Amino acid sequence: MSAKLSSKELKSIFEKYAAKEGDPNQLSKEELRLLIQNEFPSLLKDANTLEDLFKELDENGDGEVSFEEFQGLLKKISQ
Repeated sequence: MSAKLSSKELKSIFEKYAAKEGDPNQLSKEELRLLIQNEFPSLLKDANTLEDLFKELDENGDGEVSFEEFQGLLKKISQ
């Protein structure tokens, strides 16, 4: 998937996966794994593990990733 998606498209992708379980405005670790595997599969081919990425994105330490925190991933992949 291209990193050149609009904000609306990115929000739609986020919401699609966040709605799978629990809070529809937050990604659980499992939802984040599914999103990355399906939408950004090359992201986990480098040294990052899902666990490391989740810890990095979960800035407030609540065990879930908000859309605002998810945007950190987008910055990472667009570099």
